[in-house]
Amino acid sequence: MTWLIGFCAGVTLCAFLPSLPDWRVVGALGALAIGLRRFLPHGWQWSVRLGAMLLLGLAYAVWRAGGQMAQELPAEWEMKPVQLVIVVRGLAAQSPDGSRILAEVEQIETKGAKVPTYLRLVARKKHAWPGGSRWRVKVRLRARHATANAFGFDAEQWLWGQGVLASGSLQGRGERLAEARDLLAYVDRLRTKIADRVQLVLGASRASALITALTVGDQQGIARQDWQLFARTGVTHLVSISGLHIGMVAALVGGIARSLLQRRAPGRVTLRVSVAMCALLAAGGYSLLAGWSVPTRRTFFMLAVAALLLLWRRALSPFQIWWLALSAVLLFDPFAVFFPGLWLSFGLVAALMLVGIGRRRPPGKWRALWLGQWASSVMSLVPLTGFFAALPLVSPLANLLAIPLVSIVLAPLSLLAVALPFDWLLELAAWLVAGFYTLMEWLGRAPVWRLPGIPWSLLLLGMLGSLWLIAPVGFPGRGLGVLLLLPMFFYTPPRPLPGTVWITVLDVGQGLSVLIRTARHSLLYDTGALAAEQVVLPQLVGVGLRRLQMLVLSHHDFDHDGATQDLLRTIPSDELMVGQTASAFGLAHTRCTPGRSWRWDGILFEVLAPLPQIMVSGNNPQSCVLRVANTHNALLLAGDIPTEVEAMLVERYGARLASTILIAPHHGSKTSSSALFLRTVAPEWAVVSAGYRNRYGHPHASVLAAYRTQGTKVVRTDQSGALEMIFDRNVTIHGIRQSIPRYWRPR
Repeated sequence: MTWLIGFCAGVTLCAFLPSLPDWRVVGALGALAIGLRRFLPHGWQWSVRLGAMLLLGLAYAVWRAGGQMAQELPAEWEMKPVQLVIVVRGLAAQSPDGSRILAEVEQIETKGAKVPTYLRLVARKKHAWPGGSRWRVKVRLRARHATANAFGFDAEQWLWGQGVLASGSLQGRGERLAEARDLLAYVDRLRTKIADRVQLVLGASRASALITALTVGDQQGIARQDWQLFARTGVTHLVSISGLHIGMVAALVGGIARSLLQRRAPGRVTLRVSVAMCALLAAGGYSLLAGWSVPTRRTFFMLAVAALLLLWRRALSPFQIWWLALSAVLLFDPFAVFFPGLWLSFGLVAALMLVGIGRRRPPGKWRALWLGQWASSVMSLVPLTGFFAALPLVSPLANLLAIPLVSIVLAPLSLLAVALPFDWLLELAAWLVAGFYTLMEWLGRAPVWRLPGIPWSLLLLGMLGSLWLIAPVGFPGRGLGVLLLLPMFFYTPPRPLPGTVWITVLDVGQGLSVLIRTARHSLLYDTGALAAEQVVLPQLVGVGLRRLQMLVLSHHDFDHDGATQDLLRTIPSDELMVGQTASAFGLAHTRCTPGRSWRWDGILFEVLAPLPQIMVSGNNPQSCVLRVANTHNALLLAGDIPTEVEAMLVERYGARLASTILIAPHHGSKTSSSALFLRTVAPEWAVVSAGYRNRYGHPHASVLAAYRTQGTKVVRTDQSGALEMIFDRNVTIHGIRQSIPRYWRPR
């Protein structure tokens, strides 16, 4: 088992590397360690085996990562027209703007072009893109790139794990070719027919969306509000076709096979083997129907390992089988380590095995149910905290009620309903879905315990505490495991000292959001356009904020105030100050009034605009301009003010505008950052908050040249991710891509 543990540890370690070493060197070191093992004392054997396999596992993961990295879209081919022959994989996502599809590149017809195998494409033309169809299309691509922040969902990591290395848009309608004939294409056409029938019978409803998700793995129809409901109740895993559902289907088919086959005459193939093969075939079929996604592949490989061991007729302990299954999953897909589902599913299985060790007799059904729920709840504490920074307090009860309803009743019934031509079965499934939603909405009123970003040291300590709590019967002092969990739950993130200010320019793509923290106060300037739970909310929760002292909305543009209402539902603010009344969304607010100032913990805040004499039309000139300063340095937040307003500010305030850091007005647009304004502010640094290759061309080349002429250093969120700045006696500034480097991040 030492070999398997070392291999899994090596594959996992690769995910945290800042850059990839030479896999041949790492592999050679591992082979050398194996060769030297026989010359070492017996007491060293275990550690040398572990280290050798760790190096070999690392070498394998690095080799696979290097092969995938070689497929990245070269910079010289970004945004250039490329003609391709593609196969549509999966089901297209329909939206008012067109369709979003996953495409596999079959042929590159543009000479010299280099394109990744898998692409995410947006088709603006409204026509069907059925799964398994082949097309000749012209596309413009951009490399894999997403927002990069300290907390929350990491889209770049997810895309890397999925092997999707570029995205783009289709130019024109495309030419449809003969259908693809591979197995996945046939499966995708079947999935499309099933999804179309469900929607035809049930309409575009919550029920049809959930039944489609449970049968063919297409979750695109589930509304955002419903995803939030699932997150609040901790049942998101039940909506995805994953280990639980595939395992249940395999168990049901295995049970049916056992009842049918146990009456036949004994043959060369034992009953156990026959039942296992039937269950494995059912799991494979359901996995294919669900689109052969990462979670379904992971579950199928786990079951396949168990079936092979049964055929091999080797007596292995449960934990030997567990390590072998995990090793098989990572061998087939080393990038599975990037997905929380891997660790949640394997962790919960380990927990269930752990509580059963050392018992002289099996517990009764109700006691077994209680022990399983206890072990699952305790073992999920650290993963849920580390991956999602939230613990739905109602989750154990919600799962206790929802798991049998969804996995034992609803999922099998939905599969039966789409397999048989009886619409009443679909309607019965829809009735059960309505009951499921009613139950979840009732449970969803319970609070969610949101936790800050916990350091890895405390997470590891908490994991040890979890294992100690669910240790086998007879293990000494099991209740003391709580002491190792407590530091994780009572961790308080650090705050600035009085007179110091911490500033975070969040990476919200094309938009702006800046968090300003003093010793006892927090102010958020703008919220960006993305949904609050995507970027802003995880960052505020991650640094330990439960409430803002002030939210400032510079002006009424969606990329500055678009996430306001979502944010305030979770993180309230003592005061809402707006540059334009429309940004208040009907909430109690105050207006940004020039001349207003206040001090928080030794830090001076001054409102400089909008000026009453501004006659320029539009929203941008009404931007609330805010200056934040301590004794030594200052930050100037200028919203989207144009050059006309810049000139007014220079005339009114003159040298009082001088600041160490300037948040570039209007994301670096050529309509802002005039030479007069830059000479007056004289910033040492300029921060540009803009989306990667945004359609507006921000920041404009002429603006960047103006900053260079001024001698101002420019940092950009599209290049560095979220930017952390510390104002003390000096200024410290760094981007998340540099402070937490990972090999899989786009450079």
